[in-house]
Amino acid sequence: MKLREDIKDFINSIPNNVTIVAATKYVGPTEMIDLYNSGINSFGENRVDAFLEKYEALKDYDIKWHFIGHLQRNKAKDIINKIDYLHSLDSLELAKIIDKNRETPLNCFIEVSINLEETKNGVDFNEINPFISEILKYKNINIVGLMMMAVRYSDSDDLANQFKRLADLKKQLELDFSISIPYLSMGMSDDYNEAIKEGATHIRLGRILWKS
Repeated sequence: MKLREDIKDFINSIPNNVTIVAATKYVGPTEMIDLYNSGINSFGENRVDAFLEKYEALKDYDIKWHFIGHLQRNKAKDIINKIDYLHSLDSLELAKIIDKNRETPLNCFIEVSINLEETKNGVDFNEINPFISEILKYKNINIVGLMMMAVRYSDSDDLANQFKRLADLKKQLELDFSISIPYLSMGMSDDYNEAIKEGATHIRLGRILWKS
């Protein structure tokens, strides 16, 4: 795949306080180097096997590695000491594995099922407080943010409301637990603008970085 011709202009159009996490599910190390040379050094992988291959191929580059997909518990040990951020902490069982096997505290985003409609992953919006109460007991987990997957309905107002709900939740959790949760991982190629308006600090972009 080839980068969009205006990639540097596109990168510069994103506010300085927002990190582009390039979702690299469909590209290999060569394309990732092109992205790196264009100014992106945060890469997000969805699959453990692909991550390990790319991690080894790009070990000489100053890359921030984000794992943005669902992390299966039986594969967690393979990557948790290689990644810088996990965007998909969604169970106490996974937290226990991380805490036991991680050598230093891992920066984690808690994935939240903000709409209570997703059939996949994420901590139920209504169960987030007891979940965080347990997570705070683990010395090798550093809660740095919340993550969500928006559900696209009919218009951008729906998206904005979803993102705002996560931003409001972050503020409430900071008050409830007297902690700082600095980041919000929300927004993808179709909805990153709405996410940024509502406070996203990390946007997970894939196909918009490439020629259509």
